[in-house]
Amino acid sequence: MALYAIGDFHLAFSVDKPMDMFGPVWIDHEEKIRKYWNRLVTEDDTVVITGDHSWGRNLEEAGADLDFIADLPGRKILLRGNHDMFWNAKKTAKLNEAFLGRLSFLQNNFYTYRDYALVGTKGYCYEGKDTYKHFLKIRDREIGRLKVSFEAARDAGYHKFIMFLHFPPTSIGEEESPFTQIAMDYGASKVIYSHCHGRERFDDSFKGYVDGIEYKLVSGDYLNFKPELILQ
Repeated sequence: MALYAIGDFHLAFSVDKPMDMFGPVWIDHEEKIRKYWNRLVTEDDTVVITGDHSWGRNLEEAGADLDFIADLPGRKILLRGNHDMFWNAKKTAKLNEAFLGRLSFLQNNFYTYRDYALVGTKGYCYEGKDTYKHFLKIRDREIGRLKVSFEAARDAGYHKFIMFLHFPPTSIGEEESPFTQIAMDYGASKVIYSHCHGRERFDDSFKGYVDGIEYKLVSGDYLNFKPELILQ
């Protein structure tokens, strides 16, 4: 029984959004996902997928992409990414009900792996694409959701945490952020994130150990679409 993570599948079985325009690593990336997943993951394993699952703009368009994920072996826990338009803040409970026994959706809640609580939220970092005021508004909302996840797990008696984000935990050049501070305050042992694509972006945030916490980037193209082992 093992815990894996990977993110940024950017599936598009029902919409016209070819990914190979972003580089050769994306050529037939769906088949890479299937091949490496089936090679590594068993039905007894858990995989957290850290967002940007589908280009579908609603659940109907995203349905084939989510079915693709659901049909892969193991227990699948999905985090919300910035491109996951099929999923808004009010739909988490409905998604968990619709995909009961096939997929689990992580937002304002938590899941478990052995004696660890798996907590997380989409997160947010400043990329210069919006005003700083708007960035702070979105970041503060995500900080609140992350605290809800941690507090729910702690109230349930958990003291060991692995924290998942879609966005990196820091903006470029930051040495700390509210997300890294929360990880420290709650005693998370690992912070797992994705969103960073292409070699020029792989070093945007922390990798390795910082202040005793292990940070891991699990963007699909960074891993060549091989799920990353987190715990075994």
